[in-house]
Amino acid sequence: MFRYQRLCSVRGDQGKAIRSLLDRIADKWALLIIATLHDGPFRFTELEQRIPGISRRMLTLTLRNLERDGLVTRTTFAEVPPRVEYELTDLAQSLIAHAVALAEWAGEHVPVIEASRTAYDERF
Repeated sequence: MFRYQRLCSVRGDQGKAIRSLLDRIADKWALLIIATLHDGPFRFTELEQRIPGISRRMLTLTLRNLERDGLVTRTTFAEVPPRVEYELTDLAQSLIAHAVALAEWAGEHVPVIEASRTAYDERF
């Protein structure tokens, strides 16, 4: 039996839920938003300015999905003009260390992965 067999062999509803959550977290923008909100809370336009390349639509959709999953809270203040802030929940705070570790791993291995991609592409 290999080390992660129990986790990898999860089936049924529990397996579906785990895959769905990992899919959300591994989304192109989700970890960037979570990492940015670690310094938050922030308003929508502040997030948009701090995350280069994200469209307004993608920021909106990703924030809604993160809120739905309980990773982000959206607070509306009764002011004129209206003010809305986004902030990480405790659940998302517990994810930060793991996300940082993954980002650090990626940063350390970018040259190796790019070289591997180049070698692969040259073969085909």
